[in-house]
Amino acid sequence: MSVAVVPARGGSKRIPRKNIKPFCGKPMIAWSIEAARQSRCFERIIVSTDDDEIASVAMQYGAEVPFMRPAHLADDHTATIPVIAHAIEWLQGQSQGSTGNVCCLYATAPFVSAADIQRGADALEQQPDADYALSVTSYAFPIQRALRLTPQGRIDMFQPEHFKTRSQDLEEAWHDAGQFYWGRASAWLAALPIFSERAVPVLLPRHRVQDIDTPEDWRRAEWLFRALQHEDESS
Repeated sequence: MSVAVVPARGGSKRIPRKNIKPFCGKPMIAWSIEAARQSRCFERIIVSTDDDEIASVAMQYGAEVPFMRPAHLADDHTATIPVIAHAIEWLQGQSQGSTGNVCCLYATAPFVSAADIQRGADALEQQPDADYALSVTSYAFPIQRALRLTPQGRIDMFQPEHFKTRSQDLEEAWHDAGQFYWGRASAWLAALPIFSERAVPVLLPRHRVQDIDTPEDWRRAEWLFRALQHEDESS
């Protein structure tokens, strides 16, 4: 049984009620749930939350909320792996079928697509020695030429040895796209690290990746999302 688990706690600080705040006409979490449903990858789509309102919205859009997340897994410092492991343990404790691959799908990923979720499922299936498959995208600028601001209000390079290195000669770097992590149930339960040589990358273009942690991020994401929708309607 393949399961999607959508972590969605109620205590967002920087953008209050972020998981259910309206985003381009729908609660933010609705976009992730709908992509999961459209992917046809899952027997169950479960939202793990500690919040009654989030639970209600999630169910309106077709997800299950069969349990409420305990408080010790819903604070500002709770990592992703224990939340997914808790959901798997709950399923196993209910004797609701063997749990195969489990996809952690973030509630704040409106750019996630059903096709990419399916690509992640396929990537994990095709790599039997892998523990995870996750969405990644490339940095827009060489990280080797990154700058820091000093306490004196000046600029310093993180890697000054690359000041004269041409950008095209630097190794391309990638980062977590923050959309989904497919993983084997055994990997989640063993708390194996997601970022390792046993993880398969699912490459996404930069224009479909946007962290949404601040009001500025939110505005930029809505502008980009609407532009992509217009492009799809015009094609």
